[in-house]
Amino acid sequence: MPGQSSVGWIDIVVILAYLLATGYLGWLGYRGTRSAADFLVGGRSAHPIIMAVSYGATFISTAAIVGFGGVAGLFGMSLLWLTFLNIGVGILIAFIVFGEPTRRLGHHLGAHTFPELLGLRYQSRGIQIFAGALIFLFMPLYSAAVMTGGSIFAATQFGIDFEVALLIFALITAAYVIPGGLKAVMYTDTFQGFIMVIAMIILLVVTYSSLGGVTEAHRYLTDMADMVPAPLAQMGHQGWTAMPAFGWGAPTYDLWWTVITAIILGVGIGVLAQPQLIVRFMTVRSRRELDRAVPIGAVFIMLMTGTPFLVGSLSNAWFAQHGPILNGKVVQEISAEKGRALVELMKKDDSGAWTPILNPKTQAPATAALIVSERTPAQDASGAPFELVGGRSVAVTYVKGDPDKIIPVFIASAMPHWFGVIFFLALLAAAMSTMSSQFHTIGTAAGRDLYERIGNKGQAREPSLLVMRLAIVVGLLIAVTISYMVRQEYIIARFTAIFFGLCAASFLPAYIGGLFSRRVTKAGALASMTVGLAVSLFWLLLVKAKEASAIGLVQLVTGGKTSLLADYPNWPSVDPIVIALPAAVLTLILVSALTRPPAAEHLNRCFPER
Repeated sequence: MPGQSSVGWIDIVVILAYLLATGYLGWLGYRGTRSAADFLVGGRSAHPIIMAVSYGATFISTAAIVGFGGVAGLFGMSLLWLTFLNIGVGILIAFIVFGEPTRRLGHHLGAHTFPELLGLRYQSRGIQIFAGALIFLFMPLYSAAVMTGGSIFAATQFGIDFEVALLIFALITAAYVIPGGLKAVMYTDTFQGFIMVIAMIILLVVTYSSLGGVTEAHRYLTDMADMVPAPLAQMGHQGWTAMPAFGWGAPTYDLWWTVITAIILGVGIGVLAQPQLIVRFMTVRSRRELDRAVPIGAVFIMLMTGTPFLVGSLSNAWFAQHGPILNGKVVQEISAEKGRALVELMKKDDSGAWTPILNPKTQAPATAALIVSERTPAQDASGAPFELVGGRSVAVTYVKGDPDKIIPVFIASAMPHWFGVIFFLALLAAAMSTMSSQFHTIGTAAGRDLYERIGNKGQAREPSLLVMRLAIVVGLLIAVTISYMVRQEYIIARFTAIFFGLCAASFLPAYIGGLFSRRVTKAGALASMTVGLAVSLFWLLLVKAKEASAIGLVQLVTGGKTSLLADYPNWPSVDPIVIALPAAVLTLILVSALTRPPAAEHLNRCFPER
């Protein structure tokens, strides 16, 4: 592990300048926020560039850069399929197919939030409350993931405690999203988005340059397939430039189902049902602004996701070439012609004798596979001679199996300190741009969709800005608590995937049906949302091994197993979206077919003739 950096006066000046600029933009948003419409949808007058970059900056967070970049360091370039879906689904389909119908329906019905859009479309107070409650209860999971990503990098780069970094992120975000509303969020998102673009371009160029260029870097990483740690190889890992082994019915296929269903499909499809992104479509005046935003958003997402996924994977090659030297005794040559071996790592005790600290035959650690560069004679504790070899391993060596630390450690090790400051600003921008929208959505869900509807018995009225701002504070406290309490294996990517999957299963069928079908009914939408949420939670609590075992309920039900389907290979690795989303779609179709369609006059209001 590299030595931790300290904060210098130049770092402080640069960070303060960034915060002052962010504060000024937040003040502009506050100055322009005089009504609920300004706070909720930015007055419906956003410029297409601001809308596109704000959408992208909200979409991409430290969860993508640190969390999923770290997972790419672990699993490899198969995650680039998520970039493909982020652009194809999250930008092209979202803007071209869903953007204009959402904008038009929101304007016709006077909707200010995503739950309100669903509630007004289906003439259902219950649907609006249901959606608002789900957002308020589960979005703090996603917010906690974003906070954790930024805080881990700050702790690694500047040598401060994780808890201190977490508090700083929370306070800065609260300072401008609580008073400024969506205008402040979109102004600051745009500024932060441009910082993120600059940092990603520098990171990609410097990474490839340090590895000898694009072709050489990819060739070297491909040749490292024999250094895949044993636990990952047993799951189907075939190298950092290859897809995991595909199949069904054996543990060697678990990684494919984890990568494809939980990461790629869960996040790639779930983006269509993200409340904080959908509301962006209601902030522009016409379809023209949406069309102009598409190419800007596509390029932005390509840089923001493609770069960390590539760099995360390539960090393995960098650490294998430039990382710290580890010492050990050869256990097995795995590639003699390339100087690679499995080693038993050694250290000297107080008496000066060499003692083993890790044995790859019994523990199969990531640190076991070394590219040997040094060989020296040594003696063990009994005086018997052996050959002590020194070498370098892959990135997961230096993060002790914690993928969330791969990107921070790589930046601290491989990049100059000045870039660490720039990248910190980019991560701060990514975290704050996403968290501001998350907390804005949490606040509006609690204030507009819960408090106003429950407290006033469903009667529409001007929402209370004070209530929404207090709700943001509550959501912020919940997210900080989760981030502080939960520290588990690649928790950033897991929390993000959980929330995206929940939104897809619960919202997507009713959302699509409400935009494009006159036949979908209130009962069908509510039943679909209920089934999607119920099946997702059942799968997370009792079937999906990683999440179920962490929560602990499944052990009580099964007597110690990590999944109800623990005896059936691959099922415990399948993401809830694969089961819950089809179930929700089928429910929407069947219940709508059996119930009375909405009134014609309401449908004419939703879909007036052009």
